Amino acid sequence: MNIRTILLILYVFTVCTLVQANPPFVFTEEAGNNYIGRHISILKDPTRTLTFSEIQQLKDKFIDIDQDVPNLGVGDATNWIRFTVKNESDIENLIVNLSQTNIDEVVFYTVKNGIVDSIVSESSGSGSGFIFSHQFSLFDLPIKKGEEIECYFKLYSHTQISAPISIHCQKSLFNKLLNTDIFSAIYIGLMLSMILYNIFLYFTTRESHYFSYVNYIFWVVVAQLAILGLLAPLLEIENDWIKSRLLTFTGATSGIAAIFFVKSFLQTSENSPNFNKLLNIFILGYLIAIVLLGVGFITPAYKMVNFVAGGGSAIVLILAFRLSRQKYRQTKYFLFAWCIFLISVLVYVLKDYNVLPYNFFTLRSVQIGSFIEAILLSFALGDKINIYRKEKEESQSKALKILLENERLIRVQNTELELKVKERTMDLTVANESLKATLKNLKDTQSQLVEAEKMASLGQLTAGVAHEINNPINFVTSNVTPLRRDIDMIWEAIGEFEKLALNSDLSVNEKQNWIAQYKDDLDFDYVKTEVEYLLKGMHEGASRTAEIVKSLRVFSRVDEDTLKFADINEGVESTMVILNSLVKDRINVIKEYGDIPFVECYAGKLNQVFLNIITNAIYAIDKKFPANSGGILKIETSLLDNGSSVAVKISDNGIGIPEDIRNKIFEPFFTTKDVGEGTGLGMSIAYNTIDKHNGKIWIESVLGEGTTFNIVIPIKQTINS
Repeated sequence: MNIRTILLILYVFTVCTLVQANPPFVFTEEAGNNYIGRHISILKDPTRTLTFSEIQQLKDKFIDIDQDVPNLGVGDATNWIRFTVKNESDIENLIVNLSQTNIDEVVFYTVKNGIVDSIVSESSGSGSGFIFSHQFSLFDLPIKKGEEIECYFKLYSHTQISAPISIHCQKSLFNKLLNTDIFSAIYIGLMLSMILYNIFLYFTTRESHYFSYVNYIFWVVVAQLAILGLLAPLLEIENDWIKSRLLTFTGATSGIAAIFFVKSFLQTSENSPNFNKLLNIFILGYLIAIVLLGVGFITPAYKMVNFVAGGGSAIVLILAFRLSRQKYRQTKYFLFAWCIFLISVLVYVLKDYNVLPYNFFTLRSVQIGSFIEAILLSFALGDKINIYRKEKEESQSKALKILLENERLIRVQNTELELKVKERTMDLTVANESLKATLKNLKDTQSQLVEAEKMASLGQLTAGVAHEINNPINFVTSNVTPLRRDIDMIWEAIGEFEKLALNSDLSVNEKQNWIAQYKDDLDFDYVKTEVEYLLKGMHEGASRTAEIVKSLRVFSRVDEDTLKFADINEGVESTMVILNSLVKDRINVIKEYGDIPFVECYAGKLNQVFLNIITNAIYAIDKKFPANSGGILKIETSLLDNGSSVAVKISDNGIGIPEDIRNKIFEPFFTTKDVGEGTGLGMSIAYNTIDKHNGKIWIESVLGEGTTFNIVIPIKQTINS
């Protein structure tokens, strides 16, 4: 015996009490058509993995049922039903009728003389090999007089399961199914007639109440068709995924339609706003159930629909009783109709728990109740429309009298009103001017604060740029004096050469010797080498200065108030060039720039964000490593997986941010720096700038280990520039 079987045996021993096996069901022509629940026994398989051969080994673990129609409840277990049929009639071909629709899996086994004689599988309706095609599960049972056959049902469903099992001959089964179908046809016909009649009234009166009523009754009919097992055949639905969800889905949609009708008929938004909000919560519950149904949680969705339906019905009943105290005539039909429907549902439920007998009336109580409800609600609508018309006539008469009286009052009070209007206009003008002045002061204050932060950043920027430019400029200026000296020597040599060239007293050899001697005295080769060296140094200094100026231009972005596509990597790099004097050689800067596209942004404002964050990172590193190297500043850029945004990550191994102040970092005027070291606006401006780009910025920090600023910016902006 495997572990799975052992677990099931333990489960049976813990939750069930064994009793003596129920006797076989003896079929006679007089005993036929009755439910055989008191002759069956049940075993639940919570693992849903046991095979039929393993089930046969657990015969003594089946639990006998003392009910005509057992209620198997709602659960995620496979239900095995076992019973024995003995034929004492002359009829040799019997039919097993499982008159329960909406069961996801039905498998029927018969064992004759210890051998599995037949296995028939059904997924809903139309028994295999039987002459009738029906929504009930029908199975042929070939058994001669005096023979016994052991039968098994394997049942599984995500919804409520009851097992109304009966044994028939063909004639009695035909009569039973005929009665069932006649009732269903009558019910559908009556409900359709109510729908068509009220559709006609809607187009005649154009009253929205009729539309909500027709919508409600339509979904009630659809839900009842699903309960009767007729919806899938009528719509020719063969997909098991859809069929397993029809009952719960139609229950949810009919519940939503019911709530919308209640809101329309009782005018809850006007008469009871609090109840109206509560009804919206029930609609949300139905929608959640539909979502659960769509993603595969069928049983939780079914339970939620039942829970919401029960709670919603009770709330509607309470609301109707409450409003009946104020408007009894308008709510009496509605209240009576709702009570009738709830009683019919209660009868149907009590039947499943054997409080009431399982008969034609209790089985069809919901259909009967829904039809009576439809009629009463139709009366309620008609009565409501008549009341509306009468109230409208009365209100028109009162309105006419009030109009005449108002006309007289208007003539009398016109002069006084004009005077009061002038006085109020003056007051409003004064108040408006005061508000304008206050608003202007606020804007000026805001501008001053932002300018203060910009000036603070400008101070850092100026110091860094001055330091960076000073070195190459000094290199250029220091080379000017020796270069001028060498050039003067060259100019002097050129003058001497001109004199020599004009002297005709000397021969060519004498001139050549003189030139060689002069160049040797002048050390002309050294002068040439020195000039080249000085020019090269000045060129490098000028190039470095140009590079710094270019970085400054990229950083400043004169077009910062205009959305343009810019290179984020270039902006970060220009910021690092400007802050190079703060970094020096004591901080190890790691740059991992990804291959990212140009981003539509306010480039200058983003560079300001990078400047503020990197400056704070350098500050945190200096606090942790005041005089030693060891600081690490890491800057990463990348394209996110969705391809619509880029990410910038700036990390440091500084002192970190305590958890109790981490949520305050982006608040205006909040700073952890000493007085005079910061305005407290840098991170606030950074947050607002990223928000203006429809992006996100957040912090990850560990105290004593470091901080990471994460920035995500969409590549394409959807805001108006």
